[in-house]
Amino acid sequence: MTTTDVPALDEAKLEAFVGQAVLDMGAAISGLLVHLGDRLGLYKTMAGAGPMTSATLAERTGTAERYVREWLANQAAGGYVVYDPAGLTYELPAEQAMVVANEDSPVFLAGAFETIAACYADHAVLLDAFRTGAGIGWHAHDERLFSGVVRLFRPGYAAHLVSEWLPALDGVVDKLRAGARVADVGCGYGASTIIMARAFEHSTFAGFDIHQPSIRSARAAAAEAGLRTRATFDVAAAQDLPGHGYDLVCLFDTLHDMGDPVGAARRIRQALAPDGTLLLVEPNAGDALEQNLNPVGRTFYGLSTAVCTPGSLAQEVGLGLGAQAGEHRLAAVLGEAGFSRVRRVAETPFSIVLEARPS
Repeated sequence: MTTTDVPALDEAKLEAFVGQAVLDMGAAISGLLVHLGDRLGLYKTMAGAGPMTSATLAERTGTAERYVREWLANQAAGGYVVYDPAGLTYELPAEQAMVVANEDSPVFLAGAFETIAACYADHAVLLDAFRTGAGIGWHAHDERLFSGVVRLFRPGYAAHLVSEWLPALDGVVDKLRAGARVADVGCGYGASTIIMARAFEHSTFAGFDIHQPSIRSARAAAAEAGLRTRATFDVAAAQDLPGHGYDLVCLFDTLHDMGDPVGAARRIRQALAPDGTLLLVEPNAGDALEQNLNPVGRTFYGLSTAVCTPGSLAQEVGLGLGAQAGEHRLAAVLGEAGFSRVRRVAETPFSIVLEARPS
């Protein structure tokens, strides 16, 4: 290409995009620092404590003041903490604490940063996957992915599952109160299973996942919650779901991770009681790419590139549904599996909730 072939640049557009890239650059490195603040307990120590100096925060967390001072400067520049130059103090506002310090908050997002940190750690594996087209099994990721994902999704489940999503299903809450059999497929650490078991003492809940370490963690969590007899956990793939006659089967943010989502949904349909229900929760997305070109879509496409799609490609069939499949595509998968009735019953900015019935 000669100099005469170089297209003329729109300087305003160039300047705007450089500005965007600089913002992303700051966000990328700051994401690491958010993760460090979460792991070191810096945010939890600051929450509700009022203004404090870097020396005080370091003393209370058993960390080195010089590192903490630089970390706080980054946090102040990003608006995560408020800096008072008169007193050389830093404060974590209550609103920010809801997002980075309070694990019971419905808007707690530190788990997302832990998940993303795991993706960065997997960069060499991802390079090979891009070049070869090979999948990456769930077990092959940095271990922070497993704990990060449960911390990412648990707040939403705690805020909406019992109070909104289950009541939106036709007749399901009455069954749960009377005593129902429930399977939670792809349960991970068992957060969703335990939330339901706590709420419905007459029902029994069985969680299944292909990842043995996650099942061990789920069993430990159930024992700690005093739910060992009503919330059990075993290793099994969705296509091999044990048992029959379930009143409710749940798939929480896991169908798109499966290599054969149609086969999985077909086995679930077979395992349901004649009047049973499938509850499907998936990342909220429009049916067309252009509907998802927003901050939430950007995040989910990123996680789908690094985690969800590689996980699907590592399994039999390897459909690679992706985390932003959209309601129409999800309904088509369920229809192909034999579910004749599929309807949207709820949604949040992050989740879409579908009810599916065999007839």
